[in-house]
Amino acid sequence: MEENTMNAAALPADIEAMSYEQARDELVAVVTRLEAGGASLEESLALWERGEALATRCESWLEGARERLEAARAAREA
Repeated sequence: MEENTMNAAALPADIEAMSYEQARDELVAVVTRLEAGGASLEESLALWERGEALATRCESWLEGARERLEAARAAREA
C-alpha cells in the first residue's frame, strides 16, 4: 500500500491493540480478499481502508523496533 497518511491516534481500537503479527496476518488476508475480486464497491472501499489502518499499525511496530535497536546500539557505544 502506498504512503499512509493515517496517524496512530486515528486507528480503530481493535487495530491499535494488535501485535505486529496479528496486524500483518490480517493485512495479508485483506489484500488476498481484494485481489480475489468479487466484493462490492462499498466492501472493497471498507477493506482498503482497513488495510491502510493495518499497514499503519505494522509500520508503527517496525518504527518502534527500529528505535529500540538504535537506542541499544547507542548505549553499547557509550
